Amino acid sequence: MKSVLFRSLVVVLIFFIGSVIGYQLLYGNQKLPVLGPQNINPLLVDSSLIHSSQEHFIGEFNLTNQLGETITDKTYEGKIYVANFIFTTCPKMCPLMTSNMKTVYKAFLSDPEVYFLSHSVTPKIDSVPKLFSFAQEYEAKAPQWNIVRGDKKHIYELARKHYFAATTQGDGGVNDFIHTENFVLVDKKKRIRGIYDGTSFDAIDQLIEDIGILKNESDSE
Repeated sequence: MKSVLFRSLVVVLIFFIGSVIGYQLLYGNQKLPVLGPQNINPLLVDSSLIHSSQEHFIGEFNLTNQLGETITDKTYEGKIYVANFIFTTCPKMCPLMTSNMKTVYKAFLSDPEVYFLSHSVTPKIDSVPKLFSFAQEYEAKAPQWNIVRGDKKHIYELARKHYFAATTQGDGGVNDFIHTENFVLVDKKKRIRGIYDGTSFDAIDQLIEDIGILKNESDSE
């Protein structure tokens, strides 16, 4: 009986060591680039920042989530997170994007290091109850996945000048509108580490892999 138990423990130990070695071989020596205005597609960079050579960080924000709670940049302090921009009445692109975000969310469900942030680009239409229903549809639970609304100018400035998620220029006024498929990966230091097509299954697979790389990078710092 003891020999059987010993052999079982040896098998478990070998499997664990193999898993650790495999993870290190897969992610250990890889690093993601740090992105800023100088090395992002110029179409995504706001004209006021196009010539900036300074290191770029996501700035302060103050928004309201699907539970009516205040969500700020402090909520994401020390987190790896994925940000995107959607609206609840979008008929085609947003449902696909949000389903893909759900796939990434499920891959890191309950991981305290990895959060998600979906901004409504039609905050006047997307009330807290609408965001709540939308969140329920996609099984998005705060605080790990916040679906937020806020002042339109504030959200549009975040999209264009902080996350570099939109190709259009504008001031967040009444006639301004953002519709972007981009998912933005942000590290624990609030730097952009990747931009992905949220409608592409291949890009979503890459995003999941890159979050793993970023987690390993953060652990080694």
